[in-house]
Amino acid sequence: MLILTLNLGSTSSKVAIFEDDYELFSETVRHDPELLAKTKKPIDQLSFRKENIFEAIEYAGYSLEDFDAVCSRGGLLKPVESGTYKITEKALKDAQDVNLGGRQPHGLGLLIAYEIGKEYFIPAYFCDPVSTDELRDVARVSGFKGMERISRFHALNHKAVARKCAETLGRPYEELNLIGIHLGGGTSVAAHEKGKCIEIHDCSEEGAFSMDRAGHLPTNQLVDYCMSGKSEEEIKYTLKREAGVFSYLGTSDMMEVENKINEGDMEARLIFDAFAYQHAKCVGEMAAAMRFKVDGIFITGGIAYSERMVHMIKYYIEDLAPVYVYPGEEEMRSLAEAALRVLRGEEKSKTY
Repeated sequence: MLILTLNLGSTSSKVAIFEDDYELFSETVRHDPELLAKTKKPIDQLSFRKENIFEAIEYAGYSLEDFDAVCSRGGLLKPVESGTYKITEKALKDAQDVNLGGRQPHGLGLLIAYEIGKEYFIPAYFCDPVSTDELRDVARVSGFKGMERISRFHALNHKAVARKCAETLGRPYEELNLIGIHLGGGTSVAAHEKGKCIEIHDCSEEGAFSMDRAGHLPTNQLVDYCMSGKSEEEIKYTLKREAGVFSYLGTSDMMEVENKINEGDMEARLIFDAFAYQHAKCVGEMAAAMRFKVDGIFITGGIAYSERMVHMIKYYIEDLAPVYVYPGEEEMRSLAEAALRVLRGEEKSKTY
């Protein structure tokens, strides 16, 4: 079966084609920066993004009529349990809601997939969106009534790599206790207990800082910063785009940080070590959520290519459980496999 997968990011769109679980074609489509700059909302980008994606598919030698299913990365929807979902008009509406994820481009992938499915009479799905929520009630308590902890993290890649780690261990994912560390532009750490992510830390809300996001901050100092005369929009932009490593070193590229270290930059060394240290602390919290019964720990994402970073994190956590490293991402393959599980009758699709 031929599966088309889509994953739309802020400046590019990933397109991949699979024959069953074998990747036939993959491309990251770079969109015109001038066109992107002219748009105020992601929905304004629909026309040229769709055109660029269709051009890539045609260039690869395929027609939209060829596919048996299409599966897109889901965006910031309402909380849902893990699984493969049919794309519905309700999902499309929520994907464009500015109070949910309408400021992010992921929802355009849902819309493009839905339109393809409708025109060519094939099923259109999304799988394990950012809003995947399997937290226990006790994990939702924040410490201040009226504020509830929420589950938003790199669920798609976490779930995909967790299954891969389970294969390495030779046991079903649903029988294992795993801790996942996703290290990309954004970072997250999750406790996978018997197939469910019962606890998470994501750098956009809490936990360790990432390349450009703040993670947890000292409360009093954060209040002072928010009362310093800056607008709400300015504060949110700074904490999610110009915080983290960027705020210290002026770069969001971990390779550049390592180059600075090699040149003798002591501040770069400190921030690099703190990045590893904070993520290791998050691992400890995830272990506590599973009563320290941990079968394995996996490290994934682009920064997992850094042997120095992996070594530093292992320094803190390797006595807890075996550590497995899967550099890069498994998101496109995970989307294809999700669609295949439904098409083969191994899993029932869910309705959002």
